[in-house]
Amino acid sequence: MSDQALKRLNKYISDTGLCSRREADKLIEQNRVTINDQQPELGSKVGPDDSVKVDGKIIGAVANDKSDRVYIVYNKPIGITCTTERHVKGNIIDAIKHKNRIFPVGRLDKPSEGLIILTSDGDIVNKILRAENAHDKEYEVTVNQPISDRFIKRMERGVPILGTVTKPCTARATGRNTFTIILTQGLNRQIRRMCEFLGYEVTKLKRTRIMHLELDRLKPGQWRNLTDAELKKLHQSVKSSTKTSIKNIDRTNTQQGNRDKS
Repeated sequence: MSDQALKRLNKYISDTGLCSRREADKLIEQNRVTINDQQPELGSKVGPDDSVKVDGKIIGAVANDKSDRVYIVYNKPIGITCTTERHVKGNIIDAIKHKNRIFPVGRLDKPSEGLIILTSDGDIVNKILRAENAHDKEYEVTVNQPISDRFIKRMERGVPILGTVTKPCTARATGRNTFTIILTQGLNRQIRRMCEFLGYEVTKLKRTRIMHLELDRLKPGQWRNLTDAELKKLHQSVKSSTKTSIKNIDRTNTQQGNRDKS
């Protein structure tokens, strides 16, 4: 069998949505994984005819066309933490109660609300999260004092936070204390930090859109599957995007699960 027909064992396991590659390596080291009822080594490869078991239970390979993968949009309420760590009270996985193992794409901090994508497709998670891919995200923001023209212009031009200057963005006042902003970046608690630098405090933050995906009529706490049209456009949008390793997903969610990528 050619190497092209083989897949590394940790990727085979992670692609099923069972765990990340890093976690799969731990399962292998703990002798909890078998290939054809034999104990494998780290770095082992499997083919389409091999039987892979974790804790004695067979796990099937994912479909090549990704037809068996999950893609949903969720209207995250205030108080829910975007982490896959089940011991964290109010974690997003327990809140959704999906039968498949899914990952949030990025995060919204606990006091924030709005649209977040969750999926079992690790490749697309990484493509969307890469800041250089310039996938825009739109937010509705309320602050603690009247918004000035200077404030809007400064937000659009860029603000020094976290040792850098934020990328130019689009912002528009929508009321005395409210504005919308469209970002292509994902710095830690970016909107809150930008406002704070300019002397404002965010009192409400809601994400309403990621690329072409919108909340529509979803109420806080509700989720829905992507439509076929939405999914097709999503794959087209990230087709040329650079990927990073899936092993970063769980580590990021664990370390920064309650931080705001907005």
